[in-house]
Amino acid sequence: MDTHATDYRLEGDGTDIRSLPKISLHDHLDGGLRPQTLIELADEIGLELPAADADELATWFSDQSNSGSLVEYLKTFDLTTAVMQTSTGLTRVAREFVHDLAADGVIYGEIRWAPEQHLARGLTLDETVEAVQAGLDEGVEDVRRQGHRIRVGQLVTAMRHADRGLEIAELAVRHRDRGVVGFDIAGAEAGFPPSRHRTAFDFLATRFMPVTVHAGEADGLESIRSALFDGRALRLGHGVRLAEDLTIERQDDENTYVSLGPVAQWVRDREIALETSPSSNLQTGAIAAWGDELVDHPFDLLYQLGFRVTVNTDNRLQSATSLTRELALLSDAFGYDVDDFEIFQLNAAAAAFLPLDEREDLAEQIQDGFDEA
Repeated sequence: MDTHATDYRLEGDGTDIRSLPKISLHDHLDGGLRPQTLIELADEIGLELPAADADELATWFSDQSNSGSLVEYLKTFDLTTAVMQTSTGLTRVAREFVHDLAADGVIYGEIRWAPEQHLARGLTLDETVEAVQAGLDEGVEDVRRQGHRIRVGQLVTAMRHADRGLEIAELAVRHRDRGVVGFDIAGAEAGFPPSRHRTAFDFLATRFMPVTVHAGEADGLESIRSALFDGRALRLGHGVRLAEDLTIERQDDENTYVSLGPVAQWVRDREIALETSPSSNLQTGAIAAWGDELVDHPFDLLYQLGFRVTVNTDNRLQSATSLTRELALLSDAFGYDVDDFEIFQLNAAAAAFLPLDEREDLAEQIQDGFDEA
């Protein structure tokens, strides 16, 4: 499915959402492959796919991902990671990833992926990071030659069910001046709290390496609490189940009165960003407690209460989506306009794992781009 082929415009003023400058903070490398690329790379290694046509394969991924279960959703990555086991495969996927971000109006993107999942054909951890960085650099240069501007960084991720957290944290620090901007843990959340990787988080803290943690997606407040306490997370990957710490006291025709529990209060007061991914949150059942349609997503409640919400894709292949599409879906559900979109992007700029002056530069690019629109 080509999400770039759809014309997404705001109702009312007709603003082309794709043309607006955007920031992508939560986007998985192995969840953003082009279906045709997957087919070609699979053919090179003799991997059988469920479909031989790019459109049919895209549909298969979307269908498989609409299970309502994070565990089932994650099984689709067996195919994508299988073709990302060589330097050539990793570099190509990373290069095209940047091309697709730029085509969607992204001016800064943090690309997360787990090096430990790409060692099956003999690469070392450092070689995987170098291969991905080569692709990212090529993609950025390609975009520059086309007259556009994009900046990207790697978020090196450890798998939370494995025991390589410290090793991956050390890997991230080794490459911090060669493309890596932060650290993450991902994978099955329930049963694998961030506290399992406390040694890695302690090490990262001593090296002043920024951390984001998947939390509040397939598990609740205790997972978020551990991300904040054990992980020292500056951002929460998804974080939507933070809404479990909100209590609606009463409502009238004009207002909703809400009290915040201690975890929610801490996250809001410290402006810890929530990396929400609306379509993915529906697919994995992350918002099942509130409903099964986008209008049920607690995003709007969190936004209205002043949380630093950001909008992301999570996995563009599995969710058949783009950042442009996610914004359009939110606008349809909650009536957001271009001013709301600008706030979401400024939130993301403020939360980016970059030095302050560079975050301020991003914010200026966002404001200038929205002024032009």
